[in-house]
Amino acid sequence: MKSEVFLPEDYRPAEHETFMNDRQLEYFRRKLLAWKHELMEQSNETLVGLSESARNVPDIADRASEETDRALELRTRDRQRKLVSKIDAALRRIDNGEFGYCEVSGEQISLKRLDARPIATMTLEAQERHERRERVHRDD
Repeated sequence: MKSEVFLPEDYRPAEHETFMNDRQLEYFRRKLLAWKHELMEQSNETLVGLSESARNVPDIADRASEETDRALELRTRDRQRKLVSKIDAALRRIDNGEFGYCEVSGEQISLKRLDARPIATMTLEAQERHERRERVHRDD
């Protein structure tokens, strides 16, 4: 069992610290868990909203509008589900010591990037190369 890491409320990872020390890892673990919790709550609210709106609306225009809203909610929910799985993957990387390192180059991902997008798996440079390659292959 790992000992609890003390983390001041105002703690932010800093460049002068040892990269991915216990405090940084705990900071990102808490950030990811809070994000996941928020997504799960939104997901539950969506389910409640969908079940409440699953009524027979006699007016065809209202029914079409409701169906459009429902489809949008379901797309949003699907995006959230995919995001939760990326958060779970990031939490696993924290547990196995791979968090914060680029899956392509093995280099450190900047703290600024990780703070903005804690599910990042590549450095900004590797991500840009990856997206350029994708764009080229999509245009084929």
